[in-house]
Amino acid sequence: QVNHLRAYLLNQRQATADYTKINTIDEYWYWLENSFVSNIRAQQWYNGAIPQYLNGFLNDKSSRLIGWATMRQLRVKSELCPDQRVISICEDSYSFFNEETQLFQPGWTNETIEDEVYSSSILKAFNYSTSNELDTYTYVGEFGTYRGGGYVYEFRGSLSDMKTNLSKLHQLDWIDEKTRVVFIQLTLYNPSVELLTAVTLLAEFLPTSGIYTTARFEPTNFYTFTSILQLVCTIFYIFFIIYFMIIEIQLLFELRLKYFHQFWSLIQLGIIGCSLGSIGVYFWRFQETNRISQLFEQTNGYVYIN
Repeated sequence: QVNHLRAYLLNQRQATADYTKINTIDEYWYWLENSFVSNIRAQQWYNGAIPQYLNGFLNDKSSRLIGWATMRQLRVKSELCPDQRVISICEDSYSFFNEETQLFQPGWTNETIEDEVYSSSILKAFNYSTSNELDTYTYVGEFGTYRGGGYVYEFRGSLSDMKTNLSKLHQLDWIDEKTRVVFIQLTLYNPSVELLTAVTLLAEFLPTSGIYTTARFEPTNFYTFTSILQLVCTIFYIFFIIYFMIIEIQLLFELRLKYFHQFWSLIQLGIIGCSLGSIGVYFWRFQETNRISQLFEQTNGYVYIN
């Protein structure tokens, strides 16, 4: 599943629009407009037949998009260069301190152009949204740590509408020299294998004009327990950790401070801590899976899940 999605969304089978080989802004736009946007909508079959009952599916006809995909960018503020005899305006690397958070009009201007009428999706793409509004988190990339806010475009509507919006964003230079990172995030569900996959496509735009692309595909199974054996092993593991903790607590009361002077005592504490952490992550995953499944059932998949 992951290998299929990686090859499909990144378009690694085509040399002209391979996401992993993008080096310029124009190449990124070409991949967006000629590969990605067409892949996230089910189109006609090979014989020209209409894809019935595939609303919300990708063009591979097997993966269902939960809600919609989003494209979010983070930008930096322009600053005066130390030596203005060479160049007056400098755009540095991204940091929390020089992140741009202002609200703009289309084209990154502060003036309203009365002759132009833009869709709500275009207008929203030039308005900054916080991480709380987007329900997103800080992300660690290869060249920086990025906040969860940003300027967001949502891939919603028909394929023709999305292509028109992308073309307009391209004309308005939505991605320019001040852009430092662009996230494309989507969540997919494959009913054949009952697998959720969270996809994050990251493009980091360096001050030197280079682009570094990475992609993460994180699959999650809807079912917490796939067999009785797994359930029994999990219960046994939890009881074993509890028994282990009782023994260590008894030793702690007996030895008191001397307990922490023993090397193997520290090892035991580390094992217990890691075990409790894994159990906590396990139950958090269980809770999130239930939340997503309930949202999916209530909305038939027409809700954005990050």
